[in-house]
Amino acid sequence: MSEQKFNPEKGYIALLGWSLNAIEAADKFDRRYVVVAPDWAEAYCTEHDIPYVPWNFERLNDRSFEIAQTLKEMGVNVAIPLFEETVEWAGAINSVLLDSPRLFGQAMLLRDKALMKRRAQLGGIRVGIFEEAHDKEDVVRFLKRVNQTLLKLDGDPNDPIHLKAFDKAGCLGHRVIRTPDEVDTIPDEEFPVLMESHLDGWEFAVEAWIHKGKVAFLNISEYVTLGYSVFVPATPDLEKYRPQITAEIEKLIKTFDIEFGFIHPEYFVTSDSTMYFGEVAYRPPGFKVFELLERAYGFNAYQGLILTFDPKTTEEEVKAFFPKEVVDAKGYAGCFGVYPRRRVVSKLEMPEETENHEYFESHELTPPMEETVTKRTAFGTHWGLIYFFGDDPYVMRDLLKHQEELDFYV
Repeated sequence: MSEQKFNPEKGYIALLGWSLNAIEAADKFDRRYVVVAPDWAEAYCTEHDIPYVPWNFERLNDRSFEIAQTLKEMGVNVAIPLFEETVEWAGAINSVLLDSPRLFGQAMLLRDKALMKRRAQLGGIRVGIFEEAHDKEDVVRFLKRVNQTLLKLDGDPNDPIHLKAFDKAGCLGHRVIRTPDEVDTIPDEEFPVLMESHLDGWEFAVEAWIHKGKVAFLNISEYVTLGYSVFVPATPDLEKYRPQITAEIEKLIKTFDIEFGFIHPEYFVTSDSTMYFGEVAYRPPGFKVFELLERAYGFNAYQGLILTFDPKTTEEEVKAFFPKEVVDAKGYAGCFGVYPRRRVVSKLEMPEETENHEYFESHELTPPMEETVTKRTAFGTHWGLIYFFGDDPYVMRDLLKHQEELDFYV
């Protein structure tokens, strides 16, 4: 790691969770930092001179206070969650470091999807119909009730409902249920779950860096196919909603009482331009969106995270750091998550049309470890990402869509 000069006027940051890209960004920045990660990270940190404190992020319990005390004694000013699992830890730790007990309650709202939706509703934010389910019967009842509400007649296809784990990251444990028979496939250990009505519309995500309760930088990420592909900035078709999206984000900041840091909400916009709130996360997004933003704009999104979390950051610094949305982008950066399309695969074979496309940049696919592809339950985990960069958002969109028809594993 580099010998770097810390600015003593600036905050001392704890990164919660293990992310090499975040560590590298912190190491090249002007703030002191420490990585809080499980024991297995110790050898790597020692070898590479990375400041490190061991901590296993099990459920919050009576010992949770210890890590906050340890960091406080070290002089740390703020903890930054890098993953969904560390969001409530950051809330608990920051309530001690920043002497603000409500931060823990806020973190719980940002972790529990049912509480989150209720809070959003109280703030006048539009959400679909949602309920908690404790067992399969609850799911069948909800499915019937939603479809009754939609005035479905006998023989009409059901409107689907969505099931999501209460406190996991976006796609994990996300199932779509259309018939009562499908309910039988849900393992008992997945309960309790959050059930939501299906929102027809264009789903997209937002990344917003917040300083002193105001938006410092707002990116709109365009999903081509949810769970498969995303690119930044969005097409003009989606960017035209920016004023409306910004107003929704400001409403969210106010409703959830967010003063600093970073949020990653998801929304639906319907055919009549109504915005519906999906959910919000208080951590970096998946699908390497931070890396895509760096490719498109040239700023390091992890350093932006450190900046907006640090209580000692000034407004001048924030203004100087973030580029101007859309106009400052050098092009469009996208990535595609590969899922094998066959049941049995023996090798990785990049399609020539992908590698030869002028927008193709790199991939992180590895040869298959096993030959049988496990069946995807819910949204599953992709086998690796392919990165593209180019200057036309529509070419980017169609290119990402087209990848779904290709075999990368044969």
